[in-house]
Amino acid sequence: MAALLAGLLAILPAVALAQGGAVPVTTDPVRVGPVPIEILANGIVASESVITIRARVDGQIEQVLVEEGQLVKKGQPLFIQDSRLNRALLAQFEANLIKDRALLTRYTADLLRYQQLGRESVASQQRFEQAQSDAASAAAQVKADEALVEQAKVNVGFSTITAEIDGQLGAIPLRAGNFVRQAENTAITTLTQLDPILVQFSVPERWLNEIRGAVRRGAAKVRVRAEGDGRAPAEGKLVFVDSAVDVATGTIALKARFENADHRLWPGQYVQVVLVPRDEENAISVAGPALQTGQDSRFVFVLGPDGAAHRRNVQLVRITGDRAVVKGELAAGEKVIVDGAQRVTEGTKAVERGSTQQRVSSN
Repeated sequence: MAALLAGLLAILPAVALAQGGAVPVTTDPVRVGPVPIEILANGIVASESVITIRARVDGQIEQVLVEEGQLVKKGQPLFIQDSRLNRALLAQFEANLIKDRALLTRYTADLLRYQQLGRESVASQQRFEQAQSDAASAAAQVKADEALVEQAKVNVGFSTITAEIDGQLGAIPLRAGNFVRQAENTAITTLTQLDPILVQFSVPERWLNEIRGAVRRGAAKVRVRAEGDGRAPAEGKLVFVDSAVDVATGTIALKARFENADHRLWPGQYVQVVLVPRDEENAISVAGPALQTGQDSRFVFVLGPDGAAHRRNVQLVRITGDRAVVKGELAAGEKVIVDGAQRVTEGTKAVERGSTQQRVSSN
């Protein structure tokens, strides 16, 4: 049956001519103008920053202030550890600082007194040098105390664990009552940045010069869409070109950054990527279905002013959306046959569907 149908389609133009009729077709004009160069790839969504949250001081977890999977803001408290020991150490270091500052005041006064007595030849040089040493030692001890106080304050601050970035929390395996040690390096949870977000993908190395040129011009645009997402593609900017081509695959790794306030893109998600390095000026494009494949070349049929179909050989450059960018002897505005191209040959009379000529012929 299929062979019979194909044979009927092949002889249909000749029958139409013998009956004085014309093959009904639909056409689409040839366009000449800028057409974006589109590089297609598959990509994976990846977060710019994934932070593993760990305890920085030893202590029991007293409070868990968040839930698993919660969105948090930078600086928001997440966990509170028992800080009584660190607060006690802070009080001790502050007391030592007060004591050593008092000693420094005393030794400084002694130094000034022995310096004056030395000028009057009342005190010996040895006693003056001892006073100098005592004052310097007291000053050093004050600095050490100040450092210990600052360290204790930092440790007290570490008892409240806060979010380092805006993002979403992962699973929280530890709850209130668990004791955590800094040395054990145990993860309390993770924090994943969602906005902005990256998409990682690779393209063949033949596109490298185009991509580098677009990066220099700051014109490289990237569009992505997840499988099944009926919305318009998300648009971002190319931000990374790898420093070397992968010799095993012949591809170059790239990254694009996207604003993601609505969390449309999710880490680990597979997406379809379209990289647009530039627009090709004065490109000739025809509707994709108009392009036919012959034994030795590709071609289209043009509906001429004489109402006949004329074959034009073309060279396919690339497919962009629903249009084919080609090279060949085509002029802007010429009508290429889209629907019905399989039913015509060189010189076949054809008429556009819905035209006045077709209505007259059918009557």
